[in-house]
Amino acid sequence: MSVKLLWLVPSRSDLSNILGFIHSSRDGNRSLGSSKFLFLDRNLLFKYSANKGKKQKWNSYSLRTDLRYPCIGSSGSESLSSSSVPLVSSMVATSSAGEMTVSSEEKVYNVVLKQAALVKRQLRPSGDLDVKPDIVVPGTLSLLTEAYDRCGEVCAEYAKTFYLGTLLMTPERRRAIWAIYVWCRRTDELVDGPNASYITATALDRWEARLEDLFRGHPFDMLDASLSDTVAKFPIDIQPFKDMIEGMRMDLRKSRYKNFDELYLYCYYVAGTVGLMSVPVMGIAPESLATTESVYNAALALGIANQLTNILRDVGEDAQRGRIYLLQDELAQAGLSDEDIFAGKVTDKWRNFMKKQIKRARMFFDEAEKGVAELSASSRWPVWASLLLYRQILDEIEANDYNNFTKRAYVSKAKKLVALPVAYAKSLIGPSRTSSFLGKA
Repeated sequence: MSVKLLWLVPSRSDLSNILGFIHSSRDGNRSLGSSKFLFLDRNLLFKYSANKGKKQKWNSYSLRTDLRYPCIGSSGSESLSSSSVPLVSSMVATSSAGEMTVSSEEKVYNVVLKQAALVKRQLRPSGDLDVKPDIVVPGTLSLLTEAYDRCGEVCAEYAKTFYLGTLLMTPERRRAIWAIYVWCRRTDELVDGPNASYITATALDRWEARLEDLFRGHPFDMLDASLSDTVAKFPIDIQPFKDMIEGMRMDLRKSRYKNFDELYLYCYYVAGTVGLMSVPVMGIAPESLATTESVYNAALALGIANQLTNILRDVGEDAQRGRIYLLQDELAQAGLSDEDIFAGKVTDKWRNFMKKQIKRARMFFDEAEKGVAELSASSRWPVWASLLLYRQILDEIEANDYNNFTKRAYVSKAKKLVALPVAYAKSLIGPSRTSSFLGKA
């Protein structure tokens, strides 16, 4: 899958066979046999779908199962040297007309500031988040419980290591993270799932409309209901969710990226957004002296690092689909082209190019590490596990002699088992009172 501080990023190619969506337009001019959802794993994701009586239960409590949405489903122009790898694009880019334009980094930072301000307004005097209590219509609590349980099952099935880490979290935070995970996964499936060829921009518009409905307290199905309940309890803003959908739109219309400014924005959309969604749930340690903005920036850095790692791991698979996420300007500087990617030959030019790309990703991981210790104690283990395991994918690319055309880099089960206690040990280290990682706001 593609930090989602679930800080776990699902890759674009690992998400197949969870759910598919049947496409028909609002006016009914285009249909593939049905206007209802088709879940490939119906028992896991939506047990109520096979029982008409239980679907009526959701209707009776305003958790709508109507078919309102017939189509729903996922400038580093300078050369890199061994001593200098730009993390992000320049703050301001100049257009051809001589006008000053906002860079991708600045656009994203403005979102970070907004999200951090929202959380700070919700902080208790102790520094912890004030989670709203469960206030539900009598009779719906058991339905919500089952909705959250279903999200947990999906997380356990497709993100086993991260799921184990979430079990140490408080029940409220754990369920909320599961709900966010499932929504992100379903969204990613729209453009990378088994029915991706049928997804259009209109389909994504309807998915966004459905998102707005669940934020207003009108979920479409039980999985939406879990997220609707989550955003009602935590200070979570809709913007990162909308931005993730925008990343899916980019995948429909864009298969090349000229420079790092363009790729940075894409990585934020499809991965960094998850950090912004999840920080309010993960919580910041009451004893932390770091600013809220710095913690959000660390979450964002982990998302960027994970997505860059996904891109480097999946070069061969993406090329088979006609997609090249590697920077066009840096490929040219290395003496490489799209034809070299499609040919899939590991040469000295390719190795040198990959070394610089891996170095950039590792620098983002280093930035992300600075913020993990600032999280609430119960949230640190899953984040550390995700960070350590994802960073090891870069090691595996190197071990494969940079052949990411025909060999898929993955972390073995043995290495995962070793990483878990290491992550746990790191999670026991809380915020440093003398750390230079940004002062108190």
